[in-house]
Amino acid sequence: MTITRQEILDARILIVDDQPANVTLLEELLHGAGYTNVSSTMDPKAVCELQRKEPFDLILLDLQMPGMDGFEVMAGLQDDIIDDYLPVLVTTAQPTHKLRALQAGAKDFVSKPFDLLEVKTRIHNMIEVRLLYQKLAGRNKTLEQMVEERTAELHESEARYRGLTELATDWYWEQDPEGKFVKISGATLEMLGLGDHSLLQPTSETSHDAWDETQRQIVQAHIAARRPFLDMKLSRVRRDGTTQQFRVSGTPMFDRQCTLIGYRGFGVEIFPR
Repeated sequence: MTITRQEILDARILIVDDQPANVTLLEELLHGAGYTNVSSTMDPKAVCELQRKEPFDLILLDLQMPGMDGFEVMAGLQDDIIDDYLPVLVTTAQPTHKLRALQAGAKDFVSKPFDLLEVKTRIHNMIEVRLLYQKLAGRNKTLEQMVEERTAELHESEARYRGLTELATDWYWEQDPEGKFVKISGATLEMLGLGDHSLLQPTSETSHDAWDETQRQIVQAHIAARRPFLDMKLSRVRRDGTTQQFRVSGTPMFDRQCTLIGYRGFGVEIFPR
């Protein structure tokens, strides 16, 4: 992320000083350096209103002015900050005022009488930082909006996916990291006759039904390796001698720290044609 020279020269600058000679000197300095958008005022009470109408990228603010000094101006500007950044460069002939000005919110200072090269350098650097701050804030806002939109899309997609799987499959299921069912949609357990147990774990209730152990171990291996699986077959011979076949698909679920939080999937019973 960079700022071009032209962006810096097009920055909005306000000069605030009660001395006409200082205003003229700074205006000539800025215009001579190529700055194109320079305003000035000798009335410190007008600064806050000017800033509210159209925020400046830099305010060159004299600290010692009659009626309202620079510290009071900064206090008023603090109430109107919209992006947590007060773009004030103070000018002062009092060395003792520098620290107080920084504590009041100023971002930098220049001393009077002016060293013109120092003034130009500090103005350039502060405007560059200000514009970078604005770009970063804008990018962060855009990213936040994109994340919010994407999150809403994902929630909508997940709801749509669950609705479709419930309609198109015999069951939808979710398991925790230990393999325990935490969500089941459809008559899964009743259809399989497993009670409250996983179809991948043999129980006394299903001991009379002969599951294909090879198929079961393949599915278990995928889950143990945290791999997704698609349309894997599971079959069993029921106590009455009939055979059931199922097609099962599943995918692991991870949190933002890439920690496994379980599996979700769906299945259908396969009927012979």
